[in-house]
Amino acid sequence: MTNAQLTALQYGFTGFLALWVVVLVPQLITQLARHGGLRLRGMVTTAAVLLYGCLTLAVVLLPLPGPGTRRLVQTVQLHPFQWIADIHTELLKHGGAWFLTQTFQQACLNVMLFVPLGVFARILWRRGLTGTALIGFTASLLIELTQLTANFGTAPHVYRIFDVDDLMNNTVGAMAGWVFGALLLLLRRSTVDVQPARRERIHLAETR
Repeated sequence: MTNAQLTALQYGFTGFLALWVVVLVPQLITQLARHGGLRLRGMVTTAAVLLYGCLTLAVVLLPLPGPGTRRLVQTVQLHPFQWIADIHTELLKHGGAWFLTQTFQQACLNVMLFVPLGVFARILWRRGLTGTALIGFTASLLIELTQLTANFGTAPHVYRIFDVDDLMNNTVGAMAGWVFGALLLLLRRSTVDVQPARRERIHLAETR
């Protein structure tokens, strides 16, 4: 992970804290009014979704281009699995192991970025695998369009590439998260269903 990405995560976490304070107060009031008390699970769930959203937006949009930032030569990449060819090119230039290349690590990060979304879709929103894939693809497409349009015209110029491989990897990540969430639910149900064996007292004097 680069220094720029770490800085973006710091900004994302700061944004999460500010947003959570705004959301937390109405949530506390609503819980007290409806249930007469606080529900920790609801607050933790809200915090997790907000944290994920803020960190994701920070990673994909930050840092913003400064006055001296060069414009991109290429702003659109529409060749599926181009990242595989880029790994080969990177190996020819620098050598080393393929799984240590920056291109491969970036592809893995794109997959991992959407795994939590898939978990949320399965556990919180009760979506199926197809629905989760559509959610992941739609969210990724919205991010890519934001980048393609220079944050809908708010940035001075396009500073991130619209990449079809990102769409594919993000969608795969969401589907992997759905599978992981399904396994967590299955494990939870199995734990609940297991009942401790009852000890039966045997009285030797009792006639059976």
